Amino acid sequence: MAIKLTKNEQKVQKDNLKQYQRYLPTLQLKKQQLQSVIMKTNAELEQKEAEIEEVVGNLDDWIAVFAENTIFEDAKKIGNLVQPDTVICENENIAGVTIPTFRELTFKDISYDVDEYPLWVDTAIVKLREIARLDAIVSTLKKQVELLEKELRTTSQRVNLFEKVKIPEAKENIRVIGVYLGDQQTSAVVRGKISKKKLMGAGS
Repeated sequence: MAIKLTKNEQKVQKDNLKQYQRYLPTLQLKKQQLQSVIMKTNAELEQKEAEIEEVVGNLDDWIAVFAENTIFEDAKKIGNLVQPDTVICENENIAGVTIPTFRELTFKDISYDVDEYPLWVDTAIVKLREIARLDAIVSTLKKQVELLEKELRTTSQRVNLFEKVKIPEAKENIRVIGVYLGDQQTSAVVRGKISKKKLMGAGS
């Protein structure tokens, strides 16, 4: 983009440079914060996924008794006794990004006649609820990572824009204007000296 080779434009470019240089550290700090939070959230996500695997793995001992589930009619299958209702989250602001934070998973209140089920069903329901809760936490953490990574991409683009485009561009504009104004000043001095010589020559 063409710039005006004037003192006013030089001041504008210098003001722009100061603004870019003042804003860049804030962007860089935000980028570092986002990277740190994403690493922490990913670590928590891995931990929760490992917990799910452990809980599911511990169900191996129940596989045989779970097979009894096939003898129940559809309306009485164990899965019908554990029905997640609402995932309750609170919004939290992290480095300028609003993300959901898991608080609780509620379940539909489903009553059943204990006489119609074997003794292990109560424990199975507890385990299934635990898995459902961990699944909800994992889903929330994945959403956090998605939102944080989106903001990180935007922030990184802005950092690159300031570092690689705006600041070098403003510096170059200031240099070009400075050279031009310097040349103009030199030319004015030379013209002044020539005029002075001519006047002195005319007066002699």
